Amino acid sequence: MAKSSFINKHNFAYKLCLFILFSLLSIVCSNNTYAHQAPYSVAYLDISPNKVVMELHIPLSELELAVGYRLSENPETLYEEKKDQLKSYILQHTQAFIKGAKPWSVDLNNLELIKDEQVTSGPAFWELKAYLTLIPPIGENTRHFFLHYDGVVHQVANHIIFVVVRNDWETGRSDSLTAESNPMNIRIGGDNLVHPLEINLDEGSNWTGFKNIFELGMRHIKDGTDHLMFLLVLLLPSPLIVRKKKWSTFGGVSFSLKALLKIITAFTIGHSITLLLGAAGWFIAPSQIIEILIAVSILISAIHAITPLFPGKEFFISGGFGLIHGMAFASVLSEMNLSGSSLALSILGFNIGIEVMQLLVVLIVFPWLILLSRTKHYKYFRIAGAVLAITSSIAWILERSTGTPNFLTEFIANEYTHAIWLIIALAVSSIALYYLNKKNNIHRKVYSSNI
Repeated sequence: MAKSSFINKHNFAYKLCLFILFSLLSIVCSNNTYAHQAPYSVAYLDISPNKVVMELHIPLSELELAVGYRLSENPETLYEEKKDQLKSYILQHTQAFIKGAKPWSVDLNNLELIKDEQVTSGPAFWELKAYLTLIPPIGENTRHFFLHYDGVVHQVANHIIFVVVRNDWETGRSDSLTAESNPMNIRIGGDNLVHPLEINLDEGSNWTGFKNIFELGMRHIKDGTDHLMFLLVLLLPSPLIVRKKKWSTFGGVSFSLKALLKIITAFTIGHSITLLLGAAGWFIAPSQIIEILIAVSILISAIHAITPLFPGKEFFISGGFGLIHGMAFASVLSEMNLSGSSLALSILGFNIGIEVMQLLVVLIVFPWLILLSRTKHYKYFRIAGAVLAITSSIAWILERSTGTPNFLTEFIANEYTHAIWLIIALAVSSIALYYLNKKNNIHRKVYSSNI
């Protein structure tokens, strides 16, 4: 009887521990984003018509349990010593195939050790990142295949590998690892085996891929506050002529349109060149430096809007800064790991999307600038707009240099969705001030003729 009571108490304690454990796991998993730490790895898949690029993130604390040496004790030194063995390990545990067909070729492009930060509070942790390319045999596509990756999980029974289709060019699908997403997973089965994961994607096409990239280009400008601010601040003085090294009066509709055409064309040529170079992987600049230079381009253009720094040569500046903005555009495509025809179509679609959105912005803003620049009030509007751009650019330079958001950058990000009301206010005030100015001129002429 006493023994039975002891067993019951023991079972109760065991169940209570399990309950607490699962409750804690539920709390962790209910966060908006996965903590990205042990006991799971993540495999991000970038899928294009002719290849699959897989980016593996493996926590070192889990990896060492599988490979048998304590990497986390002295990560950087041991990583250098064991680098070749780790490469072999990753390749040995990665396969892709279609049932009944030849296995795909698997290449390990790069391996790196990084110190990552946990999303939830806690110490930083080390993880191994591996970049692999999986290529099907000629005649097979990448829409339906089996991924057999069992790194760590073949030795660590509770390890889980989350598999996320980060980019799928043919359908425009993109995802990330969050609590809202629905990642696939690889784990040890009830038969103590790790089975291949079936990747079965919806049918796509080159047209769908092109259309999605075109929309991505449009969204990149629509949501890119800094790109839009650079463009608008460069347009501010374009309807004006320069007299005595100062911005003077309206130069005429033809003069304004020619200036606009030169600026837009030069910017397009500039960013198209670096977009092509960056997307093809021929030239990739550090993203932090590019982002800082974009903010600097706004600062210089805003000062030019107050006092002419390079009158009549705006298109040179527009083209030069276009080269910098193009490098930022290229980072969007380079992250998709495209090649061949899908890369060529993406560069074309993304660039056309950018141009269409830029043209739309110019069409809904520039007519009001022309109208307002024919009044004496334009000076105050131009200077106020330039000061706003200078303030924003300095805030962005600080944020991008330090990696820390500040009050102004957060304010701009939060209030950007209301920018349409600024354009409506610009349109209404431009019309009102134009007709008020016209009425005053008529009265002035009548008064002068009566004298």
